[in-house]
Amino acid sequence: MRHLSAEILAAGPEPVDPISSAGSLQLGLAALAGIAVIVLLITRFKVHAFLALTLGTLVLGAVAAAPLDKTVESFSTGLGDTVSGVGVLIALGAMLGKLLADSGGADEIVDTILARTGDRAMPWAMALIAGIIGLPLFFEVGLVLMIPVLLLVARRGNYSLIRIGIPALAGLSVMHGLVPPHPGPLAAIDSVHANLGVTLAFGVLVGIPTLVVSGPLFARFAARWVDVQPPEGIVPERASKDLERRPKFAVTVATVLLPVVLMLAKALADIVVDDAENPVQRVLDVVGSPLIALLAAVVVAMFTLGRAAGFTKGRITETVEKSLMPIAGILLIVAAGGGFKQTLVDVGVGEMILDLSKSWSVPALLLGWLIAVLIRLATGSATVATISAAGLVAPLAADMNTAQAALLVLAVGAGSLFFSHVNDAGFWMVKEYFGMSVGQTLKTWSVMETLISVVALVFLLLLWLVV
Repeated sequence: MRHLSAEILAAGPEPVDPISSAGSLQLGLAALAGIAVIVLLITRFKVHAFLALTLGTLVLGAVAAAPLDKTVESFSTGLGDTVSGVGVLIALGAMLGKLLADSGGADEIVDTILARTGDRAMPWAMALIAGIIGLPLFFEVGLVLMIPVLLLVARRGNYSLIRIGIPALAGLSVMHGLVPPHPGPLAAIDSVHANLGVTLAFGVLVGIPTLVVSGPLFARFAARWVDVQPPEGIVPERASKDLERRPKFAVTVATVLLPVVLMLAKALADIVVDDAENPVQRVLDVVGSPLIALLAAVVVAMFTLGRAAGFTKGRITETVEKSLMPIAGILLIVAAGGGFKQTLVDVGVGEMILDLSKSWSVPALLLGWLIAVLIRLATGSATVATISAAGLVAPLAADMNTAQAALLVLAVGAGSLFFSHVNDAGFWMVKEYFGMSVGQTLKTWSVMETLISVVALVFLLLLWLVV
């Protein structure tokens, strides 16, 4: 039984009738044309993803013969719904991440684990550190935060940069693609109307073995293929170098994990209690919602991280304010992706996919994964791939139970990580920070991303058999 009070993100409005009367072939061509324009603008002409998604939506509506005013209305509705459902959560996650970095809490996590780790366990420690840091942080922020540690450990301990770097990259990437409250999974949950707590629980369950395979285990082979020395003069300054003190390890970890624990507790209550009138259920429905869980973590972090580092009230406020500026572009991209998704649904592409899939032998999970893979390969953006693919396969979740809808979300997230290459900003960040050539980056980072995608899909298909 699906617990209705467990619906966390607001669902977008469902149109009574499609805004286009085009047939299946024309709708298919319209979807391909819209995606092709987005791909071409991003990859060939280097247009910002927000503008590319907006223009691609107009092309989609034009080819589908939908009235221009209805196309604009659908895009605006999807954009607004996505911001209201996801934007606040992204902002709260950015605040928590900024407090973690600036207070020295991230450094405390890193230094404590490394001080207690032997040589053979170092790759596993890096995977653990990246996984913990990657929970509230965007991939790019987590990478910048981890780079000083990776390069310094490699130099001082004479470790292979690839041997310890791949596990860290895998930890950040797995969290980014599979575990809310990252933007891609959140937007997919919104599209599919999945339960965030259940998706989070399955994301962690699948993410752990996926990280083990694609991180420490794969790093053994990648280190044989590529041997690079840490580049000189590229180590960023540690955020906490000017601090007189910094938060304690246990308190920092507890603060980072607080929203995860609250959301997991709600998910367990939905499964075990499943009674809207139960007092425990009602309390957990509130405190375990992503908005309240993340808000609580930010408020707690102001004291356990900010005040513990000696921040004044003014500096805490300044830190929170600065956290919002870098995410403006991300919010616009995610919102435009929601607008593109809603237009796909409103012109009838979603229903077309549902009708066609009835005669296919491709399982829903595999279909969502394949669509995300194709968009990821074309655009280089995991977030765009997740949002677009989730919009296309959302109708397939109508008859699914709570667990199956969560697995569908994760399959789309897994597909969005497939084979990062030259049209992905993350590809170039890894290449430059690690001092590798394009070929070396393809043999390490790109293969690792593909491995994450495929291994996660395998575990998701296995879970599908038992839920």
